[in-house]
Amino acid sequence: MGIGRSVESIGTSNCSIVPELQACEKIILHQPSGLLYLACSTLYGRLQWMPAINRLNASGMSENDHVAVYDYETNSITRLNFTGLSSRSGISLHGMDVVISAQDPSTLYVYLVNHRNPAAGNPSSVGADSVIEVFETRLGDSELRHLRTFEDPAVIITPNDVVGSPDGRSMYFTNDHSQKSGLKRHLDVLIQPYDTSVGFCHADHGCKFAYRGLHGSNGIVKGLGHNNNTYYVADSMLGEITVLKKGNNHTLLFSEVIKTGFAADNLAIDSNGALWVAGLADVLGLIFRKFEDPSAPVSSTGLRVTVNGDLDSVHGQRYSVDKAFEDSGRLASGITSVVYDAQRERLFMHGNHAFFNSFCVVR
Repeated sequence: MGIGRSVESIGTSNCSIVPELQACEKIILHQPSGLLYLACSTLYGRLQWMPAINRLNASGMSENDHVAVYDYETNSITRLNFTGLSSRSGISLHGMDVVISAQDPSTLYVYLVNHRNPAAGNPSSVGADSVIEVFETRLGDSELRHLRTFEDPAVIITPNDVVGSPDGRSMYFTNDHSQKSGLKRHLDVLIQPYDTSVGFCHADHGCKFAYRGLHGSNGIVKGLGHNNNTYYVADSMLGEITVLKKGNNHTLLFSEVIKTGFAADNLAIDSNGALWVAGLADVLGLIFRKFEDPSAPVSSTGLRVTVNGDLDSVHGQRYSVDKAFEDSGRLASGITSVVYDAQRERLFMHGNHAFFNSFCVVR
């Protein structure tokens, strides 16, 4: 939770900010090009409508949520236009994945968690009408062409983050609560139940639960290479990463838990296979200050998790958890996403209530 934790200054000597990018919950790096894809909103819209933290004032819902593409080399931003999306209730972005097509490396599938305003009922009573949208784009395009909407209120309950497939037809996602609304949901912070989940959907076969009984599910990411059947799920409260392995029929099986000591939001894997964690260094500050006033500085931590060598693994230290970045909130405030471009040695950070995107040279 960050209570009593002293904040260090780590990795902050060579950093800059991009003030034109605001309120971006999730960053995805397109490794071959170095381009960043970001799921962005407006600061005012986040304060009014963010179902994950029970902000359900639909009248204040942003009408400007968008996917932005940031090119570090030219310091340019392209806002992608949605085409073919006939959502009756708008689009409100949260988690995201951008996946290179298995058939054509210039084609990208973009998976977006969309917390729509419900068509019937008061959002404070019925919650958001949350779905996951799938789009197609090409590298360098300015459009996102809508392919399909995954919609199943019995399984896609409170989606937070998503991992898509390279054909645009299936995906895993996290539910950060077991209920959209109601007393039990509001008591979760006190009860701390193990009732969040990972779901799976396929365009032809529908949706189902892949794994249940998780605590505080938040970000999800898939491993690379020989670990491409491994999925990592962040716990937004307890400072743990749950490792799941793909089983039969798209189920997931428990493998182990990585203890980081930090509540976690979104996760990323770099091209070297290291796991990156947006560490919530000050959870209370995020909830009670940042979510009320986006200008409030809240400390941020970027963690790098790597597998230790054989000797350390034998002695029970299978993973090494290192702070690659930490700041009091001056350079990076309340981050919810961190990605590392290992090829170009650039660390990028943003947050759903942040005034700017931050990047640092980290070796």
